[in-house]
Amino acid sequence: MTHDHDLVLRPTARQVAAALSPPAGRNGGDLVVEALAGLGATTVFGLPGQHALGMFDALRRSDLEYVGLRVENNAGFAADAHGRITGQATPLLLSTGPGALTSLAALQEAAAASAPVLAISSQVPSPGIGGGRHGYLHELRDQKASFRDIVKSVHTVRTASQIPSAIAAAWESALTAPHGPVWVEIPQDVLLAETTLPVVTALDATPHDLVPRPELTAVAAHLLQNAERPAIIAGGGVVRSDASGKLLALAEKLDAPVVTTFGGKGAFPWEHPLSMQSWLEDRHTTDFLEDADVLLVVGSGLGELSSNYHTFAPRGRVVQIEADLGKLESNHAALGIHADARIALTALLETVEERRDPSAAERVSALLAKVRERIAGQELTLEQEVLAAVREALPDDSPSFWDMTILAYWAWSAFDARRPNTMHSAQGAGGLGYGFPAALGAAAADRDRPVLAVSGDGGAMYSIAELASAKQYELPVTWLIVDDGGYGILREYMTDAFGEATATELCRPDFVALAESFGVPAVRTTTESLREDLAKALARPGPSVVVLPAVLRMFAPTHL
Repeated sequence: MTHDHDLVLRPTARQVAAALSPPAGRNGGDLVVEALAGLGATTVFGLPGQHALGMFDALRRSDLEYVGLRVENNAGFAADAHGRITGQATPLLLSTGPGALTSLAALQEAAAASAPVLAISSQVPSPGIGGGRHGYLHELRDQKASFRDIVKSVHTVRTASQIPSAIAAAWESALTAPHGPVWVEIPQDVLLAETTLPVVTALDATPHDLVPRPELTAVAAHLLQNAERPAIIAGGGVVRSDASGKLLALAEKLDAPVVTTFGGKGAFPWEHPLSMQSWLEDRHTTDFLEDADVLLVVGSGLGELSSNYHTFAPRGRVVQIEADLGKLESNHAALGIHADARIALTALLETVEERRDPSAAERVSALLAKVRERIAGQELTLEQEVLAAVREALPDDSPSFWDMTILAYWAWSAFDARRPNTMHSAQGAGGLGYGFPAALGAAAADRDRPVLAVSGDGGAMYSIAELASAKQYELPVTWLIVDDGGYGILREYMTDAFGEATATELCRPDFVALAESFGVPAVRTTTESLREDLAKALARPGPSVVVLPAVLRMFAPTHL
């Protein structure tokens, strides 16, 4: 009897012939790039280093596009953004020791935001692995231990024959919900050693589906369709799983108001009658959500920012759909459904009965009016005009990447992303320097759309070196730098808390002249000309810089 899998496992005559006569001059690095290409990778990011040269040499024998950045952490941010935009695992090639460790902050952001980054690092030669102190360059006692608490999974290679399977296992891990970064490390001697192994042609790395338990779907549907005041919080999991359409259909079927978290920007249409937008740092929104008798939380762990700094205390039943088991019911008791957002929303949509509530849109409208009234009473016209100018200049389908800066904090609450998966920030881990290198990664994924990066002058200094990368690859990224002379938000925090700010004021360069020294066009703008200057820069091919000298203020918090 012949089984179906026999047909899959039995090689063809052509495959046998090719396997018996592999090309000469290949090494372990070739197995790495062949495995990546076989899994569907098209672009890799990274930075070469002595132990990793076997991988980088192999790139010239492959069809993979290489985008090199100047700092490993920035290369990690670029890979993070490429993974978010494409939905595929994006390779990040790194060297040993300092090169590897410099990527840690970027991998933390990828983990917090569920971005599928496949980090592949070299290691010291095999005799140096195991904890002994042999004195190899870049030697660490246990390199992978530095990453184990951050990434989803760690994969260590000892021989060339292990390379394809290790990379396939890591790829599968990165793309199984929740998406996230993974770590593979390969010793230098294994990467450099000549191999007679066949060219890698067939790898299976199909991610596992995370399916909701049907009895939980039934209970959730019953609660929602019989609720008097249902509401929905949509988080980044909705965006990562491409579930925005399912969310819209469910909200309309239930007449349930929807608010998106800052990581879930664009998951629900901003101007929809049921849209509470994303004013989560607002007590009126918090009160509205607390008043829901059934609250559906999709793809969010209700962490610090999504809960108005843990002041949110739901009074009704909570149904939480979350792919990350560690986040399920971590902050609030709920009917916890461990599942991918798209699959779970599909199941709910097929199970729940329609309910009508003519008052839902009216309650949402009243809520947003209260929010507008609160903001209007704080004399923040400048900030709203700057954000509006950015929105008007940016094409609807262009991605934007925001650093940790005051304008980004405004954007979390007040910016209309207009399309799913187009607005991204570093709010997952909260590290500086994300915006510009991440935008470069997005631009490498799609060179036909301009990409916007937004930084403050403090955060911009983390990424200045990448002006060289932007120019080298002529990536269509416009970098808006809001120059307020220091760490603006920390200045506010310290002044409010201590009456005076310390260590927040910065000497900074002439950003326009600095950009032009890299061959990147730049302009110094004003709040009045920002929209026009930004639109011109975004329409120009290749990279550009727009500098806005301005001191912006945050709206008053409501959680204190």
